[in-house]
Amino acid sequence: MRFLVLVKANEQSEAGLVPAEQEFIEVGKFNQRLVNAGVLLAAEGLRPSSTGARIDYTGPSLEVTDGPFAEAKELVGGFWILQTRDQDEAIEWMKRAPFAGGQVEIRQIAEADDLREALHAPGQRG
Repeated sequence: MRFLVLVKANEQSEAGLVPAEQEFIEVGKFNQRLVNAGVLLAAEGLRPSSTGARIDYTGPSLEVTDGPFAEAKELVGGFWILQTRDQDEAIEWMKRAPFAGGQVEIRQIAEADDLREALHAPGQRG
């Protein structure tokens, strides 16, 4: 199973401030443990929302809004993609992540088989 681990943005990441060198080192060590265990598929940080844009598809025409966006705590600052047996294993790995006062969200990535099953479930089109 693949899981997306969303790292919540904070005021520092939204200001474009880089973490302290020791924090980089600790995250690098953690990432290497994930690699050595064969569970890390990807890991990246994101630039501040001030460099991004949003597209709103809900109106009669597309609306593009340039960043920055309010409420840093609602934004994503980075991510990991992990391949683990189940969600419990993903949680156990992320409990070891070197975060102080941060927050992550773990979400299973939908696979093609999941979508096929959903389309062929009773009451679904397909």
